[in-house]
Amino acid sequence: MKKNNKVNNDEQKIHKKMKKSTKIIIIVISSFILLTGSGFTLLLYGPWDNFRNWLITTAMTTMNHQYLATMFYSDETIQKVLDANKIIESGEDTDLSLVNFVDYDTTIMTYKNKYDKEVLTKDKGNDLYKIIPITGKGLRGYLAVIYDPSKVKIGTSKYMGQTGQMLTKIASDNKAVVAMNASGFVDPEYNSNGGVPHGIVIKDGKIVSDKIKLSNGGGIIGFTKDNKLILSRMSGEQAIKSGVRDAVEFGPFLIVNGKPSFIRGNGGWGDAPRSAIAQRKDGIVLFLVMDGRDYANGILGADMVDMTEILTNYGAYNAANLDGGTSSGLVVNGELINKPVNGSGSKKTRAIPNAWIVTEK
Repeated sequence: MKKNNKVNNDEQKIHKKMKKSTKIIIIVISSFILLTGSGFTLLLYGPWDNFRNWLITTAMTTMNHQYLATMFYSDETIQKVLDANKIIESGEDTDLSLVNFVDYDTTIMTYKNKYDKEVLTKDKGNDLYKIIPITGKGLRGYLAVIYDPSKVKIGTSKYMGQTGQMLTKIASDNKAVVAMNASGFVDPEYNSNGGVPHGIVIKDGKIVSDKIKLSNGGGIIGFTKDNKLILSRMSGEQAIKSGVRDAVEFGPFLIVNGKPSFIRGNGGWGDAPRSAIAQRKDGIVLFLVMDGRDYANGILGADMVDMTEILTNYGAYNAANLDGGTSSGLVVNGELINKPVNGSGSKKTRAIPNAWIVTEK
């Protein structure tokens, strides 16, 4: 009897998953047809490549929706589009000597531009962080400005290696006032529990995980004991010797030593919910989280060009992309303040192995 119940439960899960996938296909294809009418075929195969580039790069950088590209295009066409839309990193590692902390409480305040003024004008009574809404055509998100980089750390799921936890739970367990998702995770069959992180994870100066690595550029994204953001291609042991106290391994790197990576086309990652971490030359840390997949409100998501431009506007000197999609979230004082949408259209994130957190102590 128990065996039959288990089979029935498994069948219900499979049916539910297939139902979600079918729903996504119907919504996406129906939307395209309704919007374009008889011009749908022209959009797919016509001389204008903007739609084709968007569809292929957005679909092919997801885990379980690549069929939205492969059902319409050949492998050769897909590869050609991906080659024309990609990030070419500088190959440099961060020069930590170029980041010099500024005590603005004892410095005459001058603003380089309106973005600099937004960053440096603190909220009354809050010297730890500030939240800046980010809006634009098809864009919606938040920038968390962290004034003290020594408060930025890695928080992990209590059961990392076995199962992940929701960002709100990781924040609560670590008494974080601000938290943002960090590394990616192993996701076989696109249905994992978020427990096994990709690549190296360092917490409190110790390697706590070093599993399957991704080939998406980047490398170590971490903070040294001197509280400087380091972006470097190195092993976990090398990172420890370099004084790294907290880190994950992901990418690509978006800005290194003030130089943006060369982005061909849209960067090859399409539009999606995204997260990134950065540090300004004055030491201030930036958490950027952008929403996506909210098609009803015209919020498709951000591409790598958008992420780099936003971070550059706000003075990022070193910056790196983090895991995105359904993982992208920003928690402030226990509340998820962005509006994530998962692959089935539900407004929620998923379990993750770790997060960048900001604590008061």
